[in-house]
Amino acid sequence: MIEIEGLTKHFGPIPAVAGIDLTVAKGEVLGFLGPNGAGKSTTMKMVTGYLAPTTGRVRICGHDVESDSIAAQRCIGYLPEGAPAYADMTPRQFLSFIAEIRGFRGEQVKAKVDAVVGKAELDLVLDQPIDTLSKGFKRRVGLAQAILHDPPVLIMDEPTDGLDPNQKHAVRALLRAMAPDKAIIISTHLLEEVEAICTRAVIIDRGRVVADGTPAELLARSRHHNAVTLALPTAQAETAKARIRMLAGVATVEDSALANGLVELTAFPKGGALLIETISALVVAEKWDVNELYAEAGRLDDVFRAITTHDADRAREARIS
Repeated sequence: MIEIEGLTKHFGPIPAVAGIDLTVAKGEVLGFLGPNGAGKSTTMKMVTGYLAPTTGRVRICGHDVESDSIAAQRCIGYLPEGAPAYADMTPRQFLSFIAEIRGFRGEQVKAKVDAVVGKAELDLVLDQPIDTLSKGFKRRVGLAQAILHDPPVLIMDEPTDGLDPNQKHAVRALLRAMAPDKAIIISTHLLEEVEAICTRAVIIDRGRVVADGTPAELLARSRHHNAVTLALPTAQAETAKARIRMLAGVATVEDSALANGLVELTAFPKGGALLIETISALVVAEKWDVNELYAEAGRLDDVFRAITTHDADRAREARIS
């Protein structure tokens, strides 16, 4: 549903996007990640037809964004950064205006507006000027206009920016509910968002794709993948650290002091080995007074930093060649 081939964008001599190839299929929610200046927003603007690429092409549902732009844009719901809207309009007026621009007339307009007002939970502010709304409600107005025409493709730049935890939960639930029938790209700085709603994640750096996989595949590249952490009294910590370090499959053990006389030990595995059962059995056998014990799936921030900070040591830790 989204096909990107050889996409580049230069601003003078500066390459903002340096050659991106990407496809997104129906049912995929793609988390689009990268540090500031990596080219995320520029790429999304080219995908939607807002910016023309220097080279390359984008097709939306088979329509070329440059040569068949109106047909392509009919298929897109776009939530840009900042969610711009007419400040003097109310959400009801603005969404009705968007519905008419999208080609709906008469009762269709009311039906479309009513549907998205419920999904974006805008009932309480429907007749207030948009200029008076909180950042969170303005963002939800932007979300409502993006999904109003029920497009097959959604392109969303920081969709939960400015939302409180309850609102984030509601928006994520809405996106998950829509996902089976759509192709969705979400640009975000929130790694928790990738784990919460994305079926796939792409990391770009310096205008190029540097990682592409499911969240689970990226987590497996983290040094914390299958790491085991336990907290126990200071008096037992040194003995426990030495005993755990001797276990097969343990690469290293790190410690840090906690409050209330506890020490936290984290055992990192060799080659992603499973350690939780072995360490749990050791805790029982040694009768340590463990306050907590858990294994980690991994940390996306490990992988993100290793890839985008150009740090060789971090890259090795994350097992990235």
